Amino acid sequence: MIKEFMEQLKAKNPAQPEFIQAAQEVLDSLELVFKKNPKYMKYKILERITEPERVIMFRVSWLDDRGEIQVNRGYRIQFNSAIGPYKGGLRLHPSVTLGMLKFLAFEQVFKNSLTGLPMGGSKGGSDFDPKGKSDNEVMKFCQSLMSELFRHIGADTDVPAGDIGVGGREIGYMFGQYKKLVNRFEGVLTGKDPKWGGSLIRPEATGYGTVYFAANMLATKGKTMEGKTVAISGSGNVAQYATEKTLHLGGKPVTLSDSNGFIIDHAGITHEKLAWMMDLKNVRRGRISEYAEKYNCEYHEGFGLWKSGKYDVALPCATQNELDGEDARTLLANGCFCVAEGANMPSTPEAVEQFVKAGIFYGPGKAANAGGVATSGLEMSQNSLRLSWTREEVDQRLHGIMKWIHDQAYKAAEQYGTPGNYVNGANIAGFVKVADSMIEQGVV
Repeated sequence: MIKEFMEQLKAKNPAQPEFIQAAQEVLDSLELVFKKNPKYMKYKILERITEPERVIMFRVSWLDDRGEIQVNRGYRIQFNSAIGPYKGGLRLHPSVTLGMLKFLAFEQVFKNSLTGLPMGGSKGGSDFDPKGKSDNEVMKFCQSLMSELFRHIGADTDVPAGDIGVGGREIGYMFGQYKKLVNRFEGVLTGKDPKWGGSLIRPEATGYGTVYFAANMLATKGKTMEGKTVAISGSGNVAQYATEKTLHLGGKPVTLSDSNGFIIDHAGITHEKLAWMMDLKNVRRGRISEYAEKYNCEYHEGFGLWKSGKYDVALPCATQNELDGEDARTLLANGCFCVAEGANMPSTPEAVEQFVKAGIFYGPGKAANAGGVATSGLEMSQNSLRLSWTREEVDQRLHGIMKWIHDQAYKAAEQYGTPGNYVNGANIAGFVKVADSMIEQGVV
């Protein structure tokens, strides 16, 4: 049944490999559910849940600093609103395509479901590249993007957030334009500055949540992060705060990377070194090779981080499909026993198969990196209540949500006969809530 359906899905969505990969990964797990619950076939849930409710694509024209007209393409994929208003990030990167955003929005449906918060799934963005652009150019682009996007979003309709290429600066420009266009101050975007409606801990949330999820997996066997050697890829927001939380829990982070290469600091990345690296990346916009020069550690150009040493825990926090089957085999051969995904779908299907087959602790992105959207949901709650929670309150709630996500996935895996398989558990737990809601709301 799943095989036949996937052939149809491929035919309907040509040249969208990321979306097909994401759908295949979810549907492979759901075969167990469909055998037990034929109602999902009767109500054509597969056909409905893999089709976005709405796809919006539009032109974004703006003037650069030379006064020349630039044209980009903008998107918003509103995939499923069965359990709440659409929620998902905006990505600004040259690699953005319709297929990539459909994959991200599809994943977001199940990720948001797992948080226990009332949020549907969406994603959006543009092929605009903020790198090398002036603040004025970024502002002009963001204002032009929002001049079209504002028609399709709202606090109770669709609440975008940040993603790759969209941080506090971009959220600020977009929010300002939205407020001007609709003449309302409302919680329409998350990732805002705390001075004007943002939540504390939001920048840290995805990285923190990934480490919390890893710690919850380890706890099922009486283990902790204390003293573990941890490999982390990336050097952006997620990697930075995954490093910080690893340090908080007593782990030893030793790697970071960017698009040029990666560093291995055998002495360990300390709080002091992390602060220097965050300044390098967030303020000076430098390269990770400068860290190696500063702290006299190894630097390697290109990829290969996962083959570079012996690590207890791996946290891929860079981008999709960064960790392939060969990387997985090397990690396992070198004694890695825990992988938690801080990025969206960073492991290829072959790598996932290797991890699951080996029976290690493997937390897929839709569960392990859900801390970011969970805290965005908490920001929405604070906006609706017109109040702000302290750092301690938000972090405590985030910690509780990540445990809830872990426990749901763990129990669902056991219930459907695959104990310890967090891929099946996360997919099933996320799906059942959305599918049952769709049935209860009729054919819409």
